[in-house]
Amino acid sequence: MTPEEGEAILRDYFAPWVQQLGLRVEETGERHAIVRLPWSESLAREGGGLSGQAMMAAADTATVIAISSARGGFVPMTTVQQSTTFQRPVVGKDVLVDVRITKLGRTLAFSEVTLTADGAVEPVARASTVYALLG
Repeated sequence: MTPEEGEAILRDYFAPWVQQLGLRVEETGERHAIVRLPWSESLAREGGGLSGQAMMAAADTATVIAISSARGGFVPMTTVQQSTTFQRPVVGKDVLVDVRITKLGRTLAFSEVTLTADGAVEPVARASTVYALLG
């Protein structure tokens, strides 16, 4: 799957409020995807840091792109579990959401997600997800 096909999935299968995050598919591969969450003041919480809710939504959405890439295209799926740990604040920087599929079964997919501020080395958050594959 190409990044352009990932962009089409974002347009065709996600709610308008998710599309308003402005996510951009940077890279897709056999078992991974990298999605950019652009910085926006509208996503900042009190104190100026990027809200955890926006990062969790980006991680969840990027996982759909990674699973779709691993499966060769979009299939219906739903989040079963997502656990997120926030490690440091993000202010004024885009966030790169790097999803790695750790197990892709017939009915479940598992991933590890690393969120890093653009240009930084250390992650700002990590997540793990489990998805039920419905199709």
